[in-house]
Amino acid sequence: MNLAAMATPDVAPDATPPVALDAEALYSQLLALLRELLAQSAHPLHLAGVASGGAWLVERLQRDLGLAGEAGVISSSLHRDDFARRGLAVGAHTHLPFEVNGAHVLLVDDVLYTGRTLRAVINELFDYGRPAIVKLAVLVDRGGRELPIEATVCAARIDLPDHQSLELARDERGSLSFVLEPRRD
Repeated sequence: MNLAAMATPDVAPDATPPVALDAEALYSQLLALLRELLAQSAHPLHLAGVASGGAWLVERLQRDLGLAGEAGVISSSLHRDDFARRGLAVGAHTHLPFEVNGAHVLLVDDVLYTGRTLRAVINELFDYGRPAIVKLAVLVDRGGRELPIEATVCAARIDLPDHQSLELARDERGSLSFVLEPRRD
């Protein structure tokens, strides 16, 4: 089955603003897509969430998919190409509770935009070893790629102006929602 064909149809630029996207419904769709991906995989997939939204997602996915062990968390901080401008972000540090060499790794992120964060994450992953394969699952692909990075699995694709930022939020109960904000550069 073609997983790309299973993704949510594109949301037109003039459609309801992205803040109306139901993060919980998209999570359910991503979960279903990943169940299909796992069923097709001949090898176990090790999940690693990109801090912070992706880390929230893998925490739930690991449990909801019934996967043994704990999911990993991976930070882009040390490999960002804007490190000199942004500095070292306070937040999650990389924790990969599996052997990376030869592993089949599924990186999970909340919103895919330029691809620069994922490039930094892949560099960080290779600091821990040489995986056999790396795949990417995202909740939302907002377009605007600057690097040739594409998700294997995506729950929704939207068009969003460059001056806006779509961020995943999590409340105290663990419920997910989206916040639309002016982009901070």
